[in-house]
Amino acid sequence: MGKPTGFMEYERKVPENRSPEERIRDWNEFRLDFSEERLRTQGARCMDCGTPFCHTGMMVAGMASGCPINNLIPEWNDLVYRGLWKEAYLRLKKTNNFPEFTGRVCPAPCEGSCTLGLNELPVTIKNIEYAIIEKAYEEGWAMPELPAGRTGKRVAVVGSGPAGLACADQLNHAGHEVTVFERADRVGGLLMYGIPNMKLDKKVVNRRLDLMAEEGVEFITNTEVGKDYPAERLLREFDAVVLCGGATKPRDLPIEGRDLQGIHFAMDFLRSSSKRLLDTNHRNENAISAKGLDVVVIGGGDTGTDCVATAIRQGCRSLTQLEILPKPPASRQPDNPWPQWPKTFRVDYGQEEATILYGKHPCQFSIMTTKFVGDENGRVRELHTVQVEWVGGNNGTRPHPVAIPGTEKIVPGQLVLLAMGFLGPEDTLLDPIGVERDNRSNVKTPSGRFATSVEGVFAAGDMHRGQSLVVWAIHEGRGAARECDRYLMGTTNLP
Repeated sequence: MGKPTGFMEYERKVPENRSPEERIRDWNEFRLDFSEERLRTQGARCMDCGTPFCHTGMMVAGMASGCPINNLIPEWNDLVYRGLWKEAYLRLKKTNNFPEFTGRVCPAPCEGSCTLGLNELPVTIKNIEYAIIEKAYEEGWAMPELPAGRTGKRVAVVGSGPAGLACADQLNHAGHEVTVFERADRVGGLLMYGIPNMKLDKKVVNRRLDLMAEEGVEFITNTEVGKDYPAERLLREFDAVVLCGGATKPRDLPIEGRDLQGIHFAMDFLRSSSKRLLDTNHRNENAISAKGLDVVVIGGGDTGTDCVATAIRQGCRSLTQLEILPKPPASRQPDNPWPQWPKTFRVDYGQEEATILYGKHPCQFSIMTTKFVGDENGRVRELHTVQVEWVGGNNGTRPHPVAIPGTEKIVPGQLVLLAMGFLGPEDTLLDPIGVERDNRSNVKTPSGRFATSVEGVFAAGDMHRGQSLVVWAIHEGRGAARECDRYLMGTTNLP
């Protein structure tokens, strides 16, 4: 695939992002494009490795390896190298409904399992994917594709995040009449309100939603199933239902002072910021704002990074990020071999911006918050923290943090953002429908399947799998659509 000797001739190159000094002044996407010539050169690095792991999407020792939606990566890398862009797009869309999303926000597990990555830097798979879909839109290849006919079957998809949209897209192409219910005022779920605009421009989301609407998918917003729209009515009016409501119950930090003003869940902050941008171009003063405040983000994952970048753009006075886990190593460790995803230290876009702005990396590792302290008005003023050491993990016991005496510190903060992950789906939708849950409160289905305990009801995405990546949500949505189509028709041709 690609040029047989390309991996020996060319170095890995990725497009530069806009400079941090420039991009923190606006809410536009931070990435820059590559020239076609340079993209073709990067495609040439895809080696004829014999057994590519990049597109396997399998679990290795409990960790995901390769692309969950089995993108035909070596094939479209080769086509890009040869300048056959339309053919590359046709191969890409066979497996990925939304490459414009994954090409922007996916951490690229495919690159973590690239064979070249064994002893060199891996192929720039994510950037090539992004370039293919953008080329398709520019050239007019990404056009509405109406189904050949309609089956007369009606399907309700509850939730319009990546899982719900992928499921709806597949079922619509199978000829079913698909209605997507979204409780927010805009369609897109996490894509619209959970990921900041500089990482995923909402024009990109709306571009795809407009395409799906032209293809016949119906979207209903401001409607929460189980509350505004009774669950029994949903089951009565549709031939099948697919639940894609996400794992939106945030993990809390129930310590002293938690009830103080100024402590918010990360998603509430990100949703408020995105809505403020879309509604009023940040003129709404009632939204949660970091302007002029010392901001502390608790949690070091992608959501924490997005909070860091958002707070900087809102004009925070200072920025501190606290992570209870130890700092990841600089390179793979023996217990994290290829082709697993490399658990190594990375500087994401938000941390890069904070480092430029404040002169140091904002994240402090192995830090536990012990209490919040407020001012005379009941607003959070500071956090009390302690450094921890992780012990245990032997003989089947789970590692746990232990405070190190003498390492206590006080961190100023008038805005605290809790970005510690999610516990599972909310009850508003699931309880009225009556589906069975697993021991993590997610919707329970047979292993590797998507049918719930209620006939004709399926589940996909974080609501079914637990908190995960956008690309896994797309995988789940496609799988649920295939199973739903088979339930409705007795057989299925969906991939």
